[in-house]
Amino acid sequence: MTKRGSAFACKRWYLAVRSSQARVDPYSMLRLKSRSRLLLAACGLALAVASPAAADDWLPHPADATWTYQWTDSVYNTTPTTEKVTVKETKGTSFQLAWTTVDQGNDPAAPVSVGNVYLSDTQGGIVNVDPGWASNAAPPGFPILCAALSQCGNSLASTWYQLIWGTRAPVFAEPVLVGTTWATTGGAANDVSSTSDYVGTESVKVPAFDGPVAAAKIRTEVTQAGAIGDPYGSGVRTVWWVYGVGPVKSVFQHSGGANAPVTTSVLTSTNQIPKPPPANAEYFPLVTTVKGVYRWTNARHLKKPQVESFAVDQVSNGSGRISVKSVSGPIKVAAAYGFTLRLDGVTNIWGISKSASLAKLPKLGPAALPEAKRRHFFTPFDLMTYGFNPVIPAYPAAGTTWAAGPDSGRDFSIYGVTGKATVLGVRKVTVPAGTFNALVVRTTLRQPGFPFGSGTRTSWFAPKRGLVRLEFRHADGSVSLVELLK
Repeated sequence: MTKRGSAFACKRWYLAVRSSQARVDPYSMLRLKSRSRLLLAACGLALAVASPAAADDWLPHPADATWTYQWTDSVYNTTPTTEKVTVKETKGTSFQLAWTTVDQGNDPAAPVSVGNVYLSDTQGGIVNVDPGWASNAAPPGFPILCAALSQCGNSLASTWYQLIWGTRAPVFAEPVLVGTTWATTGGAANDVSSTSDYVGTESVKVPAFDGPVAAAKIRTEVTQAGAIGDPYGSGVRTVWWVYGVGPVKSVFQHSGGANAPVTTSVLTSTNQIPKPPPANAEYFPLVTTVKGVYRWTNARHLKKPQVESFAVDQVSNGSGRISVKSVSGPIKVAAAYGFTLRLDGVTNIWGISKSASLAKLPKLGPAALPEAKRRHFFTPFDLMTYGFNPVIPAYPAAGTTWAAGPDSGRDFSIYGVTGKATVLGVRKVTVPAGTFNALVVRTTLRQPGFPFGSGTRTSWFAPKRGLVRLEFRHADGSVSLVELLK
């Protein structure tokens, strides 16, 4: 996902503007313009998924939303500095947040900061989009975060600058599940890189709320090379995000040893209300440590069990490749499948296979396609992905349903299947590989004229393991059973 690293070809330019706010001198404004490669984050499939989480739940931005932060730096800004953040504009899934230190009761020694940050909700998370950001110049005493002294488009002198530093696409990856990690870049010269990891859910206390609130804890290792102000632009940043509110705390431990600066920002007030975060179990892990062996039986069509091994062998920002090869049985096969995890769920985006089979499995449709272009059941992943996406929702909850019909686009053109999937909940299941508390999904499938491609499929997905059991009761009366052996 999430989960999610995009490259940017950035160019900078600088624009002098006047501030219309009282008591503020004209500022030299800094703007960043970039050409973003956000294909994986922005190109999600349109699905009829009843997901319990919306794209903006981790950073809601109604027109009247406000957040007030107070930040300090242990070396360069020891004066607590209050910034008020508001929603300046919203267009579709894109929105601008504006911040100001003006009229916030700050000490005269506090730095003055007025600026905007440009964001967008995508299926891959919250992204910092063109034109990036705009603000007055960084305070004179701060480290220069560019290779040249003049016209530096970088700053860490505000809460939102600290949040997007090195993590533009995405700023915050979604869905937020156990094991979520992403790599991305940022900075005016695209010279800041980062790797972020979701550590887990943690209780955090900030002045904005009376008591502790549950937060998603994100730890990011940030690296900047070649800036005059090195190593201030590098370090470890930890951010606590609260569902229904947004970021509530940020701690940036800059590189440089025991006495290196530490920048801290906390939320002091907001009109947004914390909500319990969605479940974070990863029922289809796309991590390279996942591998195993399946056994597939069908008493009518497979005289011997088909045994196949699989491994997740390539992963990048919430997308992964799973390779499969036969171990024993009547089908000799080598196959690979591509999956992506976004807010619309786990989606199978491609699959390839080479096979030779002694088993005479019934044909699949749809009738609209020539036989050479129709799909086949060669592996458990063919049985699992058959019909329509998603395989499972991003945040599955009992009762969640999704359906497919003639208007289902790509999936219907490939499979010609109509049907409905329902999350039944979490249930205990025992297979040769062990006993698991697994998420159960039941799907009805209908492929006119092809009974082997019709029926009821029930799939069990275990945290950190993925598919552990599948039962496909075909309309021809046969039953395919897949179990994880090890």
